[in-house]
Amino acid sequence: MQSPNTGQGGALTWRTPPTSQAAFGHDSQNTQANWHFKPNMAGMPLAKFLGWFSIGLGIAQLLAPRQMARVTGVKNGAAVMRAIGAREIASGAGILSRKQPSTWLWSRVAGDAMDLALLGLAASGPNARRNRVALAAAAVAGVTVLDLLSSVQQTRRERKQGPVEESNELYVETAIAINKTPRECYDFWRNFENLPRFMEHLEAVKVHDDKRSHWVARGPAGSSIEWDAEVTADQPGELLAWHSSPGADVENAGTVRFERGPGERGSIVRVEIQYRPPAGVAGALVASLFNEEPSQQVADDLRRFKWLLETGVIPTTVGQSAGPRSVIGRLFRKGQPG
Repeated sequence: MQSPNTGQGGALTWRTPPTSQAAFGHDSQNTQANWHFKPNMAGMPLAKFLGWFSIGLGIAQLLAPRQMARVTGVKNGAAVMRAIGAREIASGAGILSRKQPSTWLWSRVAGDAMDLALLGLAASGPNARRNRVALAAAAVAGVTVLDLLSSVQQTRRERKQGPVEESNELYVETAIAINKTPRECYDFWRNFENLPRFMEHLEAVKVHDDKRSHWVARGPAGSSIEWDAEVTADQPGELLAWHSSPGADVENAGTVRFERGPGERGSIVRVEIQYRPPAGVAGALVASLFNEEPSQQVADDLRRFKWLLETGVIPTTVGQSAGPRSVIGRLFRKGQPG
């Protein structure tokens, strides 16, 4: 399934991502999504997992250093935990964003050795909580095996293939089943001024003519991001494709396909989007940590699109009672509705 070439006029050139042939389920209640950078992490599922694991662990150590120290049996280790957390985040971001992830994978191996040494010192103390230290050491040893395996694999891969061309282009693919005809879905989407009704991060779309429109989206820290977009393919009831105009705050391109559902019932709406985040790869990584993971954004938007077409309303939890959130939950959801 080839996506239209949108490289006209100096805009972002659309290239079909390696996983664009992925099959999506047709469950009317669910979306399935995939996102990735191209081509840094291709063939590196273990390295990618370790990168995200490192970042998640680092955030926990920075936000709750005393609790993490108690869990591992290290007494009075809050400052040490913060330092280790900063190291973990740096390693994880490096693995996910650099041309040669092997360098950062080996840094994780070195960090594992330091952690094991630290736990050894903690176990030798007169008031050591040896059971906790032993469990923590066993966990670190297990992760060390994974780090070594991934480091060796990635080093061999880089020696064989050479350095991988760095790219911060982000691809998102998702699909959903909707109990409306393809033409009904297309007609609603084709009126771009409808999009902010179900795209949570989109503030406004102003249509200039059949081809051109102006988009305004919410950016980080209350900022706004704007760009002009141009329709590059329009097949009523079947397909829409677009790309941003040169000079856009966020270069983006994509397609939406409207297909007949199984048994000629309803529709399957498939979305493929390619864009360069405003702050590059680092910006996308930070967004992911704060519940802004790209594929989840698009999947949630598409789910609201389904609700809006099928029922005319979008369910909300605003105003409903809810239990207290954890400290980390409050930090991550601060300023977001619901």
